[in-house]
Amino acid sequence: MQDPPAQKMTDELPLALEHVKEMGDRIRGKTVVVFIDYDGTLTPIVESPEQARLSEEMRQALRDLAGKCTVAIVSGRDLANVRNMVGIDGIVYAGSHGFDISGPGGYMDFQQGVDYLPALDMAEQSLQSLLQGIPGCQIERKRFAIAVHFRRVGDLQVPKIESAVDEVLTLNKGLRKTGGKKIFELRPDIEWDKGKAITWIQQKLNLAHENVLIFYLGDDLTDEDGFRELRDHGIGILVRDENRPTAAHYAVDNAEDVRLFLHMLGEFIRDETL
Repeated sequence: MQDPPAQKMTDELPLALEHVKEMGDRIRGKTVVVFIDYDGTLTPIVESPEQARLSEEMRQALRDLAGKCTVAIVSGRDLANVRNMVGIDGIVYAGSHGFDISGPGGYMDFQQGVDYLPALDMAEQSLQSLLQGIPGCQIERKRFAIAVHFRRVGDLQVPKIESAVDEVLTLNKGLRKTGGKKIFELRPDIEWDKGKAITWIQQKLNLAHENVLIFYLGDDLTDEDGFRELRDHGIGILVRDENRPTAAHYAVDNAEDVRLFLHMLGEFIRDETL
């Protein structure tokens, strides 16, 4: 069994904006691919998912970068939702933590976990019934996952919400519970996550070789799957807001830092191709 990738605490990570030149040196002679999470990375964390709107400045930074290298958005959101929120043609979108992937022109359509849709349907109905009386609790059904948001719920109610999620989990075999920032989530219990999706996209695009440099930017526990996948052959950048172990290489402090980094990265890629 391989040893797990080395981890640091988030407050020990060097700041990406102070090391862009160092990363630029690694770009030389490489094909660059950039994978990016949505919530908490391209947008700040907000009270409810529908409020997480992409700024026009961030959209332009993404559009500019996509003109210079391959860009993929890898989100926990439903595929159609994240594609609508970003609104940029010609890039790859992976929704539901990579369970639902689509590239421009339909050349890359992929779905993992279709057999688990009936279990997710039943789990959604049970959660709606068990949690309907808890103020602020929001159930978000995605095609391949169910997210239970409790950011607006009182602290005393959170154990009740988790107990309900655990109860539904025991009644619907084939699902597993994951967590994140003020969220519990149920998804198919199979070996698939953002990291596996990144590797699949690389292979589909014929970009899984030594002359490719992969970046992954994310903020949440689910993004650690991406950081671990790229630990030895890519660059992981964490948008940090708490001190915890991470497999990322660098950190930024907020979405505005992400925008600045994407702009600076694009400039290095442009200079390399001139």
